[in-house]
Amino acid sequence: MFGLGMTELLILLVLVLVFFGAGKLPSVATALGRSVGSFREGIRDAEAIDVTPGNDERKD
Repeated sequence: MFGLGMTELLILLVLVLVFFGAGKLPSVATALGRSVGSFREGIRDAEAIDVTPGNDERKD
């Protein structure tokens, strides 16, 4: 997962606990999950856009 091993993930979890505290951790995790979902949806929408070059019908 993103090139992170178990040790790095544990250190990251401890840092998050120190910065946000155990009481705020569920809301932080929820916000992070929603952000990731929104990011994935944006990527999916961007892939659906047709970006093939075509005739540019602008009048100068």
